[in-house]
Amino acid sequence: MVNMTLSVPETLHKEMMTHTEIKWSEIARQAFEKKVQELHWMDTALSKSKLTKTEAEALGHKIKQEIRKRIDQRAS
Repeated sequence: MVNMTLSVPETLHKEMMTHTEIKWSEIARQAFEKKVQELHWMDTALSKSKLTKTEAEALGHKIKQEIRKRIDQRAS
């Protein structure tokens, strides 16, 4: 297994150290594994997509605008 060094904010480190019973390296490993699985899934889904990068970015922008509108409406 490969070792990796991570940087975390000091305040987070202090909070983590109050729970010495937790194997933080295991938590990090699981989070990395989950993210890699998500990326594999996205790569597979996108490999079948006919959208261009520009079209996908435009669609994402449009979705974000609609979400922003809904949030603003609920806040009113």
